[in-house]
Amino acid sequence: MVSGKKVPLIWQIGIGFVLGIAAGILFGDKVKYVEPIGQVFLALLKMLIVPLVFSSLVVGAASIGDPRDLGRIGIKTIVLYLVTTAVAIVIGLVLGNLIQPGVGLTLSQGATAFKAPEAPNIMKVILDLFPSNPIKAAADGVMLQIIVFALFLGISAVLAGEKGKPVISFFDSLAEAMYKLTGIVMKTAPYGVFALIAVTVSKYGLSVLAPFAKVIGAVYLGCALHALLVYSGLIMVFAKKSPMWFFKGVREPALTAFVTRSSSATLPITMRTAQENLGVSEKVSSFVLPLGATINMDGTALYQGICALFVAQAYGLPLTMGAQMSIVLTATLASIGTAGVPGAGLIMLTLVLTAVGLPLEGAALVAGIDAVLDMARTCINVVGDSCVTAVVASTEGEKL
Repeated sequence: MVSGKKVPLIWQIGIGFVLGIAAGILFGDKVKYVEPIGQVFLALLKMLIVPLVFSSLVVGAASIGDPRDLGRIGIKTIVLYLVTTAVAIVIGLVLGNLIQPGVGLTLSQGATAFKAPEAPNIMKVILDLFPSNPIKAAADGVMLQIIVFALFLGISAVLAGEKGKPVISFFDSLAEAMYKLTGIVMKTAPYGVFALIAVTVSKYGLSVLAPFAKVIGAVYLGCALHALLVYSGLIMVFAKKSPMWFFKGVREPALTAFVTRSSSATLPITMRTAQENLGVSEKVSSFVLPLGATINMDGTALYQGICALFVAQAYGLPLTMGAQMSIVLTATLASIGTAGVPGAGLIMLTLVLTAVGLPLEGAALVAGIDAVLDMARTCINVVGDSCVTAVVASTEGEKL
């Protein structure tokens, strides 16, 4: 790969991405030998998540200081995440009605013996926010519990006054060390991206994707429209910046999310670029971004709208306007209700299908192409996190 001294990292990653596509097409199954490179890259990214998120949130909560300020920023963040999620679902439904991706398809080839994953009930979701053992939560990577404990610890350190300052100083130093480690890990990104995309292309070649080109195209188009219309609008109105400035600033985490298909794994890069490229303070970014990586699912919500209509059309079942509005409400709430749950996208889809009386077997066919759809929706999830962070920072008086 080209030396980082000559070519910016984002271009190195782009070169790795293009070469990975070519390798996947040309060499097929033989690219399995480079798969460990991609897995090592993913492992390195995941290694960063818990210490980076925890230390950043403690420092973020402590730097906000006044619990009332923390509450104000928290309310802004959650409202923005919910609103952008609801708009994403509407865009998905509009495209689903216009493109009609399920018309002419049958689900018989993929709908057999499908068992829907169990969705957690609301009481369990609330109880699971609070860790009975914070050390175990960190070891298991339970992000919502880590976030809650970190916020409590940061606020408590401030309330402890002088005696709490060493705690804040320790986590501030840890956060800085994690930022530096993130930079070191990212030097391996071009190689990891090459391996990951090569294996993905070799597994999900064009011949496999052809029958579902319309639903894939609808999801990708929807994600692009959401970014261009919603995020551009928010950036222009609140940050008083051009959309090109924003998209240029977030291209690195966007590409990383597209390849890794993980908002959490991309979080270290998202945090670094928010501060370095967008000019967001550590105080805001260290609070808003970890929360967004866990509960913000714009891309996933958009996918729910399109896929629900895809299933309905494939089964020949009409969805009334009332049913489609029910999808908006259900998917918006489910984006928080399934936060931190493995396979959240598929769980959200089964919740949506159940809410409007569609066959759960329809999720089986969608699951067959889920990896390809996941690339686009994770990318837009991460871009949405960065957009909301920039907007919150602007409303807090920060100059971007």
